[in-house]
Amino acid sequence: MPHLTSNQRYDIAVMLAAGFLQKDIALAIGKHKSIVSRELQRNSDKRNGNYNSLLAQRKHEERQALKPKAKRFTEAIQQYVNQSLQALYSPEQMVGIAKKRGVPCVSHERIYQYLWQDKRKGGKWHKHLRTKGKCYRKRGASKDKRGIITGRTDISERPPIVEQRERVGDLEIDTIIGSNHKGAIVTINDRATGLLKMKKLNGKDAVELAEAVIAVLTPYKTHLHTITSDNGKEFAAHKIIADALQIDFFFAKPYHSWERGSNENLNGLIRQYIPKQTDFNTLTDDYIQWVEDQLNNRPRKRLNFETPNTIFNQKVAFTT
Repeated sequence: MPHLTSNQRYDIAVMLAAGFLQKDIALAIGKHKSIVSRELQRNSDKRNGNYNSLLAQRKHEERQALKPKAKRFTEAIQQYVNQSLQALYSPEQMVGIAKKRGVPCVSHERIYQYLWQDKRKGGKWHKHLRTKGKCYRKRGASKDKRGIITGRTDISERPPIVEQRERVGDLEIDTIIGSNHKGAIVTINDRATGLLKMKKLNGKDAVELAEAVIAVLTPYKTHLHTITSDNGKEFAAHKIIADALQIDFFFAKPYHSWERGSNENLNGLIRQYIPKQTDFNTLTDDYIQWVEDQLNNRPRKRLNFETPNTIFNQKVAFTT
């Protein structure tokens, strides 16, 4: 039943002073007479029995402040969050999946609060986050030593349809580097579905990278349209890739990493499985494939918490 307002308490005090009966007061303020009776018993001045609206309101507010609050972050939800963290899901993924399954959960902001509280107590759950609970400064132009690729086609010439992220076959490509700048992994993602393909390299040699990309993408050749990279010299053999796969190769503008935002985000997810400073010599091809499979079967927020594999197969089936 709704609480009395401060205005209603004022009306009670005025009508009591004027000699009105409790039933008349209740009728005037639109409440049952038992509510008025209980209000007078609980919030009158215990010293003299008088009813003062300001005192009554203050006593009500103090009582509400001490009242135990319902605990929404239950042990069951905490267990779900911890299990999801072990699966390397983000708080937003946890909430989205819970909604889809119709199971109780809290907001992603509340989950982050839980993680920071746990971190302050010396806990380790935050280390399951993609960023390990750290804040990273974006790479700036002052530290970028990359040159301009010969024969590059600027992203401004890329067909507008690519921005819609609807058709399969518009790709983004990048590399992640091992410890001491030794070894590399080329990462390729489909903009529409988020599907990931990975291949371990010995280094950042442009021809080796081109051959690896061709080997990885040839099975999908009939579905390919465009591919977009940054201006790293490892993509200097872009014409070899374009000719072999019959795909249009574009380059993002220097220092505009957001033009390949999907790939930048995906590389961050990969780093949950292959942290920075990892010696790539210790990574087997089977492990690289396992990471690829994990991410392709991991629900994504932008896919309405479906997996890249699911959406890719649906789109390919629709277009064939």
